[in-house]
Amino acid sequence: MSTPHVVVVMGVAGTGKTTIGPLLATELGVPYAEGDDFHPPANIAKMSAGTPLTDDDRWPWLDAIGAWAHSRAGLGGVVSSSALKRSYRDRLRAAAPGVVFVHLTGDRALIEDRMSHRQGHFMPTALLDSQFATLQPLGSDEAGVAVDVTGSPEEISERAFEALGALDR
Repeated sequence: MSTPHVVVVMGVAGTGKTTIGPLLATELGVPYAEGDDFHPPANIAKMSAGTPLTDDDRWPWLDAIGAWAHSRAGLGGVVSSSALKRSYRDRLRAAAPGVVFVHLTGDRALIEDRMSHRQGHFMPTALLDSQFATLQPLGSDEAGVAVDVTGSPEEISERAFEALGALDR
């Protein structure tokens, strides 16, 4: 990639945002920020209890991610965020107009299987259906790429890196 973009690695829970994000950041030579770290404690408590977040819960979280992305404009960076709805991505773009999205996509059964093997994460598999119900894939007018999550983390990261490179051509 010729210009150091700020990349938002997005997708439903269990697609590997926290795994792929740092790998992609390393390939791009930019810092990584974990989107979950921007959640206020009330959001984490709500999700840990199996309660989906409302839009009102998400706005401060998205604003914090957007502020980080804005601070990295022209410098590059990678941050994870589910960014499931177009309105969420619009909010991130309002804060950081140059962000580019990497939408990690995959079969629901594969994602649920991966979620069931995670340790120490607050998001229960019970919320996966609500995540898929909320998901609005990237529109053709949104800067970004969709990357399938089959294969190893290194293979997925490499596909994302190559797809992002193609955006600059």
